[in-house]
Amino acid sequence: MTLRGGIRGRLAVGVLFVVCGALAAAYLIVVPSLEKRLVDAKIAELRRNAVTLSAGYTRRDFSDPLSLDNFAKGAAFTFDARVSIFEVIGPPVGISSLADSADVGITAMARDAIALGTASTGRANEGRVERSGREYAEFAAPLGSDRVLLLSASLGDQLATVHLVQRRLLYATLAAFLIALTLGSAAAASHARRIRRLESAAERIAAGSFDEPVVDTGDDELGQLARTFDRMRVQLAQLDSARRAFVAHASHELRTPLFALGGFLELLEDEDVDEATRRSFLATMHEQVQRLTKLTTDLLDLSRIDAGGMRVEREDVSLGEVARTVVDELRGLAEGREQHLEVEASDVWAVGDEERVMQIARALAGNGLLHTPSGSRVVVRSVAGAGVACLEVEDDGPGIPEAELRRIFDRFYRVEEGRASGSGLGLAIARELAERMDGSVRVRSRPGRTVFTLELAAADEPRESATPG
Repeated sequence: MTLRGGIRGRLAVGVLFVVCGALAAAYLIVVPSLEKRLVDAKIAELRRNAVTLSAGYTRRDFSDPLSLDNFAKGAAFTFDARVSIFEVIGPPVGISSLADSADVGITAMARDAIALGTASTGRANEGRVERSGREYAEFAAPLGSDRVLLLSASLGDQLATVHLVQRRLLYATLAAFLIALTLGSAAAASHARRIRRLESAAERIAAGSFDEPVVDTGDDELGQLARTFDRMRVQLAQLDSARRAFVAHASHELRTPLFALGGFLELLEDEDVDEATRRSFLATMHEQVQRLTKLTTDLLDLSRIDAGGMRVEREDVSLGEVARTVVDELRGLAEGREQHLEVEASDVWAVGDEERVMQIARALAGNGLLHTPSGSRVVVRSVAGAGVACLEVEDDGPGIPEAELRRIFDRFYRVEEGRASGSGLGLAIARELAERMDGSVRVRSRPGRTVFTLELAAADEPRESATPG
């Protein structure tokens, strides 16, 4: 699988790179630094010994050549270093061996770069040289104007220590590599399994299966992603359930008036009906056409909102005039249901789209009439607040249960069958329209009093009311 070969391998390789990179950096920092400090310490030791030997040289008489040779060998024994004394010759400047604590390699010592440097400059010189495949630390100091003292010590012990550290670091690198490979592979495999579970869950959700929860107990980013996926699953399940219910309800709502229209048309065509019956049929058919028109209008508005094609204007709107107009429009419906529809309109101006404010007011007032029993009182009023203008619809019906109150503005949501009719889109569309006018629709409810409130920004300068268009 691409996922396994991808993220698992990348995580494992990433861990290996981090571990090996850290050890490589440690090697590059520790080993050269350790080697330099050990070599410098040895040269410093030779420097101190050279000062002591120079002082002893000036206090002795070396008229006998053997005495100079004995001096070199005694110093070599004392300071555990090869001691050589050269005579400066030239030009060109060169050196010739006068005494040496060792009996071999004297000819090679006459070509020693450190000693030749001191002979040329007359100043002390120090450094690291290689002879016969071995490395030495050296310090050379002038003895008067025509002689050079050279101390040379093997760096074998120091370099052996460095090589030991190198081997230990190599072993540590190999061990860390194996540990990192094991732990990195295990961690990568664990993450890969979790990601595959999320992938499977996403595929289930994409296929429309919302029953199985998305579970991941981790507290990291993958765990948070899983919990977000599960919240999405729940929301999609609710939306899908609402969509299915709406499709079934809309199909019923469409089928009922269509069948009724078809039946009445057949009766009008085939039966010899009197004028009163014909008028009754036409009135019923008109009501069914209104039901169809309302449903299709709601669906069209919803699709335009989702597509971003619903434009809203910014103009001064008289909420008092809107309240009076809506009450006049719905008074016949209220009288037919034996309800009391009243208006309490004051001079309140808001900023919004007059047509959309009217649409929201119709939805809120119509909702109040449809959800309250006969004899109920429904009041539409305009109210001014601090920087806001409100249109309220209040009824004295039984109220909205708390469980339904939380979802009453959801799309496609309808209260329990038998207690309401309609598409379940009116309040959802009202809220969407209010938000596009930078306002809101809220509801407060308890038994005996339910208030829906449209809240918009108040207009800065009220003007004389005009009849809504």
